[in-house]
Amino acid sequence: MSKAIGIDLGTTNSCVAVVEVGETKVIQNSEGFNTTPSIVAFNDKNERLIGQLAKRQVTTNPKKTIYSVKRLIGNSFDSPVVQEDIKRLGYEVSKGVNNTVQLNIGKKKFSPIEISAFILQKMKSTAEDYLREKVTQAVITVPAYFDDNQRQATKDAGKIAGLEVLRIINEPTAAALFYGLDKKKKETIIVFDLGGGTFDVSVLELRKKVFEVLATNGDTHLGGDDFDLRIINYLTEEFKKENNIDLSQDKQTLQRLKEEAEKIKQELSSATESEVNIPFITSDVSGPKHLNTKITRAKFEQLVDDLIQKSLDLVKKTLKNADLEISDIDDVILVGGMTRMPKISEELEKLIGKTPNKSVKPDEVVALGAAIQGNILAMGDLDNNSKGMLQENFTGIALVDVTPLSLGTDVEGGIMQKLIERNTTIPVNKSEIFTTTSDNQSSVSIQVLQGERKMSADNKMIGNFGLSGIAPAQRGVPQIEVTFDIDANGILNVSAKDKSTKKEQKISITGSGGLSDKDIQRMIEDAEQYAKTDKEKKELADAKNEADRILYEYKKILKENEEKINNGDKQKIETSLQELESKMEGENILEIKKAIEDLNTNFHKIR
Repeated sequence: MSKAIGIDLGTTNSCVAVVEVGETKVIQNSEGFNTTPSIVAFNDKNERLIGQLAKRQVTTNPKKTIYSVKRLIGNSFDSPVVQEDIKRLGYEVSKGVNNTVQLNIGKKKFSPIEISAFILQKMKSTAEDYLREKVTQAVITVPAYFDDNQRQATKDAGKIAGLEVLRIINEPTAAALFYGLDKKKKETIIVFDLGGGTFDVSVLELRKKVFEVLATNGDTHLGGDDFDLRIINYLTEEFKKENNIDLSQDKQTLQRLKEEAEKIKQELSSATESEVNIPFITSDVSGPKHLNTKITRAKFEQLVDDLIQKSLDLVKKTLKNADLEISDIDDVILVGGMTRMPKISEELEKLIGKTPNKSVKPDEVVALGAAIQGNILAMGDLDNNSKGMLQENFTGIALVDVTPLSLGTDVEGGIMQKLIERNTTIPVNKSEIFTTTSDNQSSVSIQVLQGERKMSADNKMIGNFGLSGIAPAQRGVPQIEVTFDIDANGILNVSAKDKSTKKEQKISITGSGGLSDKDIQRMIEDAEQYAKTDKEKKELADAKNEADRILYEYKKILKENEEKINNGDKQKIETSLQELESKMEGENILEIKKAIEDLNTNFHKIR
C-alpha cells in the first residue's frame, strides 16, 4: 500500500512531506525546491501551469494567474473579507450560484475549491514522483481559525485532487506535533503561526506524546499579503505625491508592485534598508516614469505596526481563554514565513519574556507534522521497517484539538443559542431540546450558526434545514432535540428529532461553496483530465530532453570518429540525426521515441 503524505496547503506556498523509515522528510518539487508557490495559471495556449511556472507569469499575465486563493475558499462572495481581497487581486472574481465566489479566467469559470485542488494535485504528483508509487491518502492542514465551511471546502478540494483525506488537522497542532515529538518533559507552548494569508495562535500542553490544545485564536485574513499591501500602498502614495499619477488603477502595475513588495519585505528581514528600482512603471505625456526610492526597516515596521499589534492582542486573548499567565509558557514556536521579520520576534520576546524558538523551519514544519499524523492514521499500510520505527517513535501519540468558533442555532428573538462553545475539545457531541413558537406548528427551521456574537444576524449561517411532520400541539409542548456533532476534522453534522413522532432530519454541513455532488464529480473528472495532460506534457518534455542529449552525444562521437566510419554508415547516421531533429520540433512522443530508437540502432552497427 502507498504511504500517506502530509500537505501544508498554504496561501503563498505549499509543502508536502512523508515519513520514511521512521523519519520525516520534506519532498522537493520538480524544480528542486522544498516549497511550491500556491499559484495556478493558464498561458496563451490555455495550458495549465502550477507553482513556479505559474508564478513567472503573475506580472505579465495577471488576469490568467490565480494566487492567494486560500483567503477565498469557503467564503461567500458578499462577505466583507472577500470584497476587500477583490480590490487587490489581478484576476477577475465574480458572484457565482448561491452567492459563491467564482474565478473567471477568460471563458473558463473556477471555484476556489477547484483551484486549491489543482495545487493539491501538484503536491500529490510531487510525492508520487519521489516515492515512485501512486499516492491516494493524505492529511491536509488548515488554519486553526478556519470555520466549518472552509474546512469542508478544503476536504472537497482534496477529494477532487484524487486524495482520500484521512484528516483535516490544524496548522499549529501539526507544527507542535513535529516540534514536541522527542520532548520528554511536560511543556506549555505557544505556536505563533503567521503565514502568507492567515494567522493562528494556539496554546498547547505537551506531555508524554499527548498534544493537547488548550485554546486557539486567529484571523483568516491576516498574513504576509497584508504586510505586502502596506508596502504597495506606501509606494503608490509616494509616487502619486511626486508625479500625480495613481498606480493602483492598473492591475498589471499592481502586480509589479506586489512582486517588488515581496522582495522588499524579504530583504528587510536581514538588511536595514532596501532599494526600490522599477523602470518604466508607467508613462504620461512627458514620457516614461520610473519608480526609484528606498524603504528602511524602521519605515516598514511603522507601516505594519498595527498588524503586529493585532497578532499580539490575539496571543493575549488566547492565553486568557486557556486560563494561563505569561509565566506559564515554556516556549514560543514560530511558524510561517512572515515570522522571519525581526520585529515580530522582538515584540513576542517583550510580551512573553522568552526568546522565540527558531529551531524548526517555519515553511516546512506544518507539512512535517501532517506527515507524522498521516502515517499514524495509515500505520497499517507501512512497510515493516517503517512500522518498527513507528512503534518506537510514533505509537501512543494523541492529539487533542479544539473547535475554534462557537456553534449554535437561531432561537426566538433572533438570538444565537450556543450548543458548543469555542475551544471545546473535539470530537464532541452536544444536544439540546427546543420547542415551537406557535400553536399547531407542524414544522421548524433549523439555522446552523457559527460565531461569537449574541444576535444570530451577526454570526455566520453555515447551514439551514427543516423538520416537518410535527404533531399538532400548543406552542411550547413539542420537544425538538437538536444535536451538533463535530468530528476529529472539526467538521460538523447536525440533526433535529421530534421526540414525539420520532421523525428526524439530518444535515452534513458541506461548506462546499455551493458545490453539489455533481459539481464535485465533474471537477474530479476535470482534474483527472488535467493530470493526464500534465503527464503527457512531462513525457514529451522528457523525450525531447533525451533526444537533445543523444543528438549532442552522437554528433560529438561522429565528429571525433569521422574518418573511421564508412560513407554508407555515415550517411545513415546523418539521416537519423536529421530525422530526430525534425521530430523534436513536433509534439508526437511516439515519433520522437522511434527516431531515438532508429538513431541508436544505426550507431550500434558501427560500434
